[in-house]
Amino acid sequence: MMKNWIAGAAVALMGLTGGAMAQDYPDRPLMMMVSYGAGGATDFQARIVTMTAGNEDALGMPIAIINKPGAGGRVGWNWFATQADADGYTLGAYNVPHFIAQSIKGGVQYSTDSFEPIANWGADPAVFVVAADSEFNSMDDVVAFAKENPGKLTFSGAGLFVGHHIAALQIEKAAGVKMAYIPTKGGGAAAMKAVIAGEVMGGVNNLSDAFRAQEAGNVKILGVADLERSTFLPDVPTMKEQGLDVDNSSVNFRGVMVPKGTPPEVIERLAATVPAMFENSRVAKKMKAGGSPMHIMTRDEVIEMWAAREQTLKELLAGL
Repeated sequence: MMKNWIAGAAVALMGLTGGAMAQDYPDRPLMMMVSYGAGGATDFQARIVTMTAGNEDALGMPIAIINKPGAGGRVGWNWFATQADADGYTLGAYNVPHFIAQSIKGGVQYSTDSFEPIANWGADPAVFVVAADSEFNSMDDVVAFAKENPGKLTFSGAGLFVGHHIAALQIEKAAGVKMAYIPTKGGGAAAMKAVIAGEVMGGVNNLSDAFRAQEAGNVKILGVADLERSTFLPDVPTMKEQGLDVDNSSVNFRGVMVPKGTPPEVIERLAATVPAMFENSRVAKKMKAGGSPMHIMTRDEVIEMWAAREQTLKELLAGL
């Protein structure tokens, strides 16, 4: 009898503690880990979508961005899966297909089971870019050069088995050519600098990074790896329009997650609050000005999206 009473009291106390935590949470600033370098699209967007976190109608506490770049995101996500505190104060930015494709290929300490999604803020297609003074003006020009010079066309991307690399593999397969994909250290920002500096002949990058670079007069965008044209780039045709069978598998979904083991009441609080934070009009205005497409999804929608992308990527990567 006494054992039953003690067990019941313990359960009741846990319930009270959880309720109190949810009520008081958060009571100090939060941190969000971005596994790419400062200045790239993920970092740029993460700082915008979290800028209203301290508002009373949001979390009431600010979110600081911490960069842990390296190995196409592997360094940051390995840390997040194995060392980050699952206390609700350590958030992480996710990039899909990146971390899912990397977990399928192996050699990392994470999978979709390592994390709990909170909400999605954007969907950024991959684009093919060349320097502003390049002789290439279309994907036809790129493919023609690659066919005449097998393995000689160098092009950059943010790492291995990130969205950029998947788009690159799809372009090569669709065109029946072999090019030289060069993963850069430092993510999308470094990959874009390599194109602008003439260190490579082209690159696959995020639409948002490329949009800003084209606005500055530094690059030309030749094609979009998506099913339809972007409203940010209405004059740039898709890969499919240019005769290349490339779908939207490389589109970069970005959002917020927490480590597995984070208390359920904290996950519920974040899941209820973060999508509304993304919908703030100041956030939308800044994202639009930066050429960053928004695609807000709730926790339940992200869980479905992760599962669907994992299935698609298993089939795609086996074929590539």
